Amino acid sequence: MSPGSLQHGLDAAKRALRQALGAETYASWLEPLALLRIEGSCAVVALPSRFMADWVRNHFEDEVRAALAESLPGVTGVRFESACAATIGPAGSAPAGAPAPAPGGEPLGLPLFEPRYSFDQFVTGKSNELAFNAALTLASAVGQSVTVGFNPLFLHGPTGLGKTHLMHAIGQSVLARLPSARVVYLSAERFMVEFLAALRERETIRFKQQLRSADLLMIDDVQFIAGKDSTQEEFFHTMNEIIGAGRWLVISADRSPQNLEGIESRIQSRLAWGLVADINPADYELRLNILKAKLAAMPAAEVPDPVIEFLARRIVANVRELEGALNRVIAYANLTGRAVDVDFAREVLADVLRAHSRKLTIDDIQRRVAEHYRLKLSDLVSPRRAREVARPRQVAMYLAKQLTPRSLPEIGRRFGGRDHTTVMHAVKRIEALRAQDHELDRDIQHLKRVLDG
Repeated sequence: MSPGSLQHGLDAAKRALRQALGAETYASWLEPLALLRIEGSCAVVALPSRFMADWVRNHFEDEVRAALAESLPGVTGVRFESACAATIGPAGSAPAGAPAPAPGGEPLGLPLFEPRYSFDQFVTGKSNELAFNAALTLASAVGQSVTVGFNPLFLHGPTGLGKTHLMHAIGQSVLARLPSARVVYLSAERFMVEFLAALRERETIRFKQQLRSADLLMIDDVQFIAGKDSTQEEFFHTMNEIIGAGRWLVISADRSPQNLEGIESRIQSRLAWGLVADINPADYELRLNILKAKLAAMPAAEVPDPVIEFLARRIVANVRELEGALNRVIAYANLTGRAVDVDFAREVLADVLRAHSRKLTIDDIQRRVAEHYRLKLSDLVSPRRAREVARPRQVAMYLAKQLTPRSLPEIGRRFGGRDHTTVMHAVKRIEALRAQDHELDRDIQHLKRVLDG
């Protein structure tokens, strides 16, 4: 099989994994997945560290095997390796700009950045201009004796608006200019899991060295460590060490520092000490420009202006969904041979458009469920496990999955930072109980009617 075929198969498998597991889980664990080679019917894949390779093997092996088997003819098995055991990169090539391991062991947060997420390909407008300019300024300051006036840079906004794109762009820009720079990028979830693993293995010194020796440290989705006391303690000292040493720190979250529930006040204060740049939902003009820019990179795709304008008007939640809607329209047109017009787009995106016309949010569902069961809204996101709280929480998770387009990881995050597997269990549990518990079934039917208006 040619290198081009391997790359094409890997890309298809990763798209399938992102769709199946959700954007956040994919970005945290599977985005760096690299295909080394095919040995008989076994695909040999690699991830940046031994811990990460073991984690993906233990939690997502079946999903990875199925995705690769679907996209690579003849593949029926998968074997995981780490960056220490092989030189990794897309379809067997070494990743550009990958730094050497930090003192003490394997590299943490090895930056296999997505090439599409560059500054050149970030479309700006009023809603994201400050964040873009701040990211560009910070990227040019790393490794230079210049005064920028802020550190850290804190990016915040709802999911799918470009925070991760800007962080990848910063990392790629720094490594392109300074290939020897120590750039560490990881999600807050990985920060927590790797830190706890270091505690168990008595390797906290190595963990601290790898993070605190970075020239640029970037932590994505910091809201995930809400309520995790030991992780927050380590995060706080890591921030102080990085900033105190004159190195650079970039943090992202889904809300401003002051609104991060479950995060210690001293961390909130430190995060707000630098520049807080919000990324708001794109207005119609920006959505239109984003679609045009994406089409310009796809010269073979023919999508008339009325369809682009239709998508820009109707898909308003976030940029990720907007681009996904365009990709879906183009894919369906290629597969069916039909001409693309507004009626075709409306037919292909019927489920997406229904979700957007309903404009139902997870907050709406949590509020209605809390009212129905006479609970406080805070109970649904608390760690309490008493039955009178746990069952309504499962109902709310079930309804969030049924009535919104949000992924399992996104739903889990809105319920006190819970894992996507917790949401999956809740959905399956409620589905099973509805068949035997008529009172519960009536509750859910009532709540659906209320939420649907």
